[in-house]
Amino acid sequence: MATEAFEELVEDFEFLDDWEDRYRHVIDLGKAMEPLTEELRVPATKVDGCASQVWLHTQFEDGVLHFDGASDAMIVSGLIAVLQKLYNGVSAAEVSAIDARAEMGRLGLNEHLSAQRSNGLTAMIERIRGEAAQQG
Repeated sequence: MATEAFEELVEDFEFLDDWEDRYRHVIDLGKAMEPLTEELRVPATKVDGCASQVWLHTQFEDGVLHFDGASDAMIVSGLIAVLQKLYNGVSAAEVSAIDARAEMGRLGLNEHLSAQRSNGLTAMIERIRGEAAQQG
């Protein structure tokens, strides 16, 4: 149950033969994100459980999730961009139905992230799911 933007990303990844190319693509996605303003880089938006600095700013308009984020680590910024493609535009009720780990597995990311990065990714997913649950 992925968004169209995420399905397009899956298609892009199918053309990337090795992990290094995929890794570079994730980093490029992060570099292409709109920067998160300093006003939104506050304790309330900071994600605990990440080895690097991570901020996620979620908003719900008519029950639909839109979030922005930033990190001081390039690969983590890219993971935020991937999560945007997975979750942005989805209703708060649908967020919990998305199996983010399975979707990330379709990109081949699960087996190539370090334990710290994997824990940070889980923390970001849990933050998004928690914010959506509060809307329900």
